[in-house]
Amino acid sequence: MPPSYLALYQQAATTCPGLDWSVPAAIGKIETDHGRSTLPGVRSGSNDKGAEGPMQFLRPTFDAITAKHPIPQRGTRAPSPYHPRDAIYTAVAYLCDSGARDGRNLHQAILTYNPAEWYVSKVLAQAQDYQSTSSLGGTAKANPSAHEAINYAQGQLGLPYVWGGNGPVDGDTGFDCSGLTKAAYAAAGVALSRTAEEQFRTGPQVGKGQPLMSGALVFYGNPQGGIHHVGLYIGDGQMINAPNFGEKIKIAPYRYEGDDYAGATRPAISASAVRAASQLSASRRLASVGAGNISGH
Repeated sequence: MPPSYLALYQQAATTCPGLDWSVPAAIGKIETDHGRSTLPGVRSGSNDKGAEGPMQFLRPTFDAITAKHPIPQRGTRAPSPYHPRDAIYTAVAYLCDSGARDGRNLHQAILTYNPAEWYVSKVLAQAQDYQSTSSLGGTAKANPSAHEAINYAQGQLGLPYVWGGNGPVDGDTGFDCSGLTKAAYAAAGVALSRTAEEQFRTGPQVGKGQPLMSGALVFYGNPQGGIHHVGLYIGDGQMINAPNFGEKIKIAPYRYEGDDYAGATRPAISASAVRAASQLSASRRLASVGAGNISGH
């Protein structure tokens, strides 16, 4: 499963109490292999039944659900059944409305999605496989902040590269490379420096030979001073980045012929360490206060 899709399934499932992420993931697998199918209607147009996008919605159904359940904003753009983030959040809302909320009637929810008993059985079997498999490995265990950052960055796909841009929230039509990574981690509650050079220096660095985890920042330029580009690694050798003038934010291989790759950092891990240290410090203070109260009696 593409790490970017895994992050979306996990994030979207939190909007429906009682629904495990493995269920929409199973539907995504069965419908289009998580958007990787080359059949008509996955990336554009529709199939012979009129279904569109990675979660294979009929357009009237998609429009009705998004009208009832506003999905997370992607700037000013209208929801699209072809956009993975829009499609997955809408699928979760559809399942939730159809019986999946609080686990009331998951069978009926899936049957509403596709009225065939064989389909329900196939989805439940695939979901069980996702729940029990270890094949997701490190991606599934990635820091929650990394998932949130990736989720945000996915929502900016297609926006233009803007030199010094910080995104629509700050009045810009798009982002530059470090503006995108800074905004993505800000959405996850992690503060980053503004420039690619500063983000690289802040670290912590991923050591040579260590695997990249989803959410790592990947840098290009001279490590000794001259970092000129940064992207957000999403797994499977891919990154989300704001490339250059005249281009749009997109998913692309993080290594390519002629690149000047300089290394990677793990800001989400750094943030986790800070939070853990803060929690430990607070626990010790409480323990100290508690001990003082006991001795005072």
